[in-house]
Amino acid sequence: MADEPTGALDTKTSYEIMEFIQQLNDEGKTILIVTHEEDIANMCKRIVRLVDGVIMEDAFVNQVRASEHV
Repeated sequence: MADEPTGALDTKTSYEIMEFIQQLNDEGKTILIVTHEEDIANMCKRIVRLVDGVIMEDAFVNQVRASEHV
């Protein structure tokens, strides 16, 4: 679980962290990320959007690879 893993970081460092997290996921590890950042959410394979604790959307998405931006 990662709660706002890039919350207080600059963009470059955030993408480096996401590249590392994506590598772990590629190895078969399941990772749950909580974020308010749209660009970080788009680096995941699935996005579940909540509003006041209620699931508003649950969708598999075309994952953006962080390595394209590092």
